[in-house]
Order: sequence, then C-alpha cells, then structure tokens
Amino acid sequence: MIHYLDFTEDITPEQLQGFFQGWPNPPSPETHLRILQNSDEVVLAWDEDAGRVVGFITAITDGVLAAYIPLLEVLPAYQGQGVGSELMRRMLARLEAYYMVDLLCDADLQPFYARFGMTPATGMIIRRYDRQSGRQIRSTSPG
Repeated sequence: MIHYLDFTEDITPEQLQGFFQGWPNPPSPETHLRILQNSDEVVLAWDEDAGRVVGFITAITDGVLAAYIPLLEVLPAYQGQGVGSELMRRMLARLEAYYMVDLLCDADLQPFYARFGMTPATGMIIRRYDRQSGRQIRSTSPG
C-alpha cells in the first residue's frame, strides 16, 4: 500500500534506490537524500510493503511569492498507477498560497502538468551535465 509522507527524517539512502534512470551522471542515493532534506517542500510516495520510497516531488521557494518544482519522479514499476498525479496534487496544495509555481519539463510531459492547471511558458536554462550527480559538500572541519 502506498502512503504519502512530507518528512525525510526516517529515510535512508538504501530506501532511495532506482531513481534518476537514464541520467548520464545521476545523483547517488546519498546525494538524493540530501536533495530531499534540503528542499523547502517534499512529498514522498512510500510503499509500506516494500519498505521504500517509490516516488517523490520537491519544491524550493522564496517563502513569499514564488515556488519552483525541480523534481518529480516515480520508479518505473509504479508508473501509470496515479502515484505521480497524487504527488503533484499534494505538492500543489502545499504551494497554494504562492503567486507563482513554476517547473520546467519536456514538451511531451506538458499534457500531464496541464491536468493540474499549469500552462506552457518560455524560459531559459543552463545545464552542466558534468555536475548532474550533485554539488559536493566540502568539509567544514577546522584544519
């Protein structure tokens, strides 16, 4: 049975296996956990029987006007079961007070997001694929 969580305290990297398929330089499960922990908002799809995260969505905000949804992903075995839609509904409910909620997606995914009232827009991006696995944390120990 799938449950939806809005916290990451009990999540371990081992419970985050299998995400970012097809990425040339994917984040490790440890980095994925850092992404979740450092996001302003997060909703996780948790498969109680499997004891693992099977989908997630994150948002970053300025806390006042704007929110951005950088990541929504569902494991392939769980796609087509409404998990992504439920993650999106829950996140949009959490972001309801914001003036603008933005995300970027490929054109073939626009119909999915249009179901939630989103409209296509034009934007600009920079992608540094050599850094796709995540920014490394530098040691802060005195030295």
